[in-house]
Amino acid sequence: MANKTIISCAITGSIHTPTMSDALPITPDQIATQAIDAAKAGAAILHLHARDPQDGRPSPDPNVFMQFLPRIKQSCDAVVNITTGGAVTMTVEQRILAALQLSPEMCSLNMGSMNFALYPMARRYKSWKYDWEESYLTNSDAYIFPNTFRDIDKIAKLLGEGHGVKFEHECYDTGHLYNLAHCIDRGMFKPPVFVQLIFGILGGIGAELDNLLFMKRTADRLFGEQYYWSVLAGGRHQMNFCTNAAMMGGNVRVGLEDSLYIGPGKLAKSNAEQVAKIRRIVEELGFEIATPAEARAMLGLKGGDRVKF
Repeated sequence: MANKTIISCAITGSIHTPTMSDALPITPDQIATQAIDAAKAGAAILHLHARDPQDGRPSPDPNVFMQFLPRIKQSCDAVVNITTGGAVTMTVEQRILAALQLSPEMCSLNMGSMNFALYPMARRYKSWKYDWEESYLTNSDAYIFPNTFRDIDKIAKLLGEGHGVKFEHECYDTGHLYNLAHCIDRGMFKPPVFVQLIFGILGGIGAELDNLLFMKRTADRLFGEQYYWSVLAGGRHQMNFCTNAAMMGGNVRVGLEDSLYIGPGKLAKSNAEQVAKIRRIVEELGFEIATPAEARAMLGLKGGDRVKF
């Protein structure tokens, strides 16, 4: 599978708010429809958050997840990857609640604590669809996303050992790679690991191509051949970073969680539109996209028949 590229799609996330794009899925029906369409367009992995159906704010409620997960599973074969990041306003216990109840094949896992600042986005908007949005963004200058080594160990035991979950190890800076290496040395995670290199979040490493090369070299040094890697970048850097990652033999992640745009100044109509674009780029570069079954084999996943939804 040397020339197979895994496309992940992050459907809604907790960064963007409803005012920013009418395409951002909020309700369970919208999330399910866009996830299924993204899978049809070529996404092997669907990374999923939940939102309050009434006003679109991030929600940790397993009951909301259950309003769209069964439909996604029934309609496509894509790997379901449930967040353990939730939102910076949630406790660790809230963030992992849905995954503990629903036992997915994969979960995201931030590999360290960090400043996670969204407040610059608030300057772009004069009015808001819902009253929670502006304060959610502007108050983020005081946010720290907490994932201590104890938190990571807890999540590894509860979900990894307890449910056979494999992780998308989200690394927002070089230190997170060293954190992951330390956790592997402690026996928390067994190689091969799936490392998501993340660029362009205020509080993490910047979206400079030199940083991509540096992060990749660091990961090579720490993990050798015992890892798979993927790239996502926030906002306008999304497609060019994914393109460079694909050229380097990496995997890619797109989706409206990471960027609301399909091109300069042009809002994406859907997650599927972004998936279709990166698929065209990947295939033009001479690579084949991985099917969900191939992604499961590459990453050593337990299979969709062993989830609880």
